[in-house]
Amino acid sequence: MSHDNFPDRVPPQPGLKGVLDALKYGPDGLVTVVAQDARTGEVLMLAHANREAVEKTLTSGLMHYYSRSRRKMWLKGEESGHVQKLVSLAVDCDGDALLAKVRQVKGACHLGFRSCFAFRIAKDGKTKVVGRKVFDPGKTYGKKG
Repeated sequence: MSHDNFPDRVPPQPGLKGVLDALKYGPDGLVTVVAQDARTGEVLMLAHANREAVEKTLTSGLMHYYSRSRRKMWLKGEESGHVQKLVSLAVDCDGDALLAKVRQVKGACHLGFRSCFAFRIAKDGKTKVVGRKVFDPGKTYGKKG
């Protein structure tokens, strides 16, 4: 059996520590996390999490991520109040990516959109806003997104 597959790395009775140990963190110590609306299936955002953020997510029920630019863990919505409540967390077969089904309060995007994937790119390279604005980032953050 290969230990490249997530199921092969999970101990028989894993507990939280066993599952956290079985995840495959990149050289930067992070796993990719896709946040998806649990009700509609809409992909809300893509972010990263370190071991501490995954553990905090599972123990608190609120999504925590790791900011590569700020080099620290953060609670989604800590400034805006637009938290993501965890419904379920799935892991891919390699153990290096997570799919979080969440209940999103207001918007996921710091630009005010419901989803960070608010821009469509056509084959000719033209872009179009297809997302729905659900809040004003200037009022929420005191500045423009």
